[in-house]
Amino acid sequence: MKRFEVYKNIRKQAMIFGLPLLLFALMMICIVASLMVIIFSFRFVMIIGVIIFNTALYISLLRMSKHSQFFPLTKMFPKIISNKKTSALDYE
Repeated sequence: MKRFEVYKNIRKQAMIFGLPLLLFALMMICIVASLMVIIFSFRFVMIIGVIIFNTALYISLLRMSKHSQFFPLTKMFPKIISNKKTSALDYE
């Protein structure tokens, strides 16, 4: 029988092909743009160049996603949300 592991990292960000959603969207935009380039200028050299470019982009995005110092977006939201008054002034 197959054994299934429980997914415990539910609070981590979603990953598609090893990339966060933002980088995956960037990769898909580049792939669509490269398909447009291939369609409108159909040459063998262009096809090989686009394949090499997309492969290099994917590898570089994977490496960038492993090192989180490139993306300060993870510190956008506060860790704790509280209703505690931040001011010492009493308005009553």
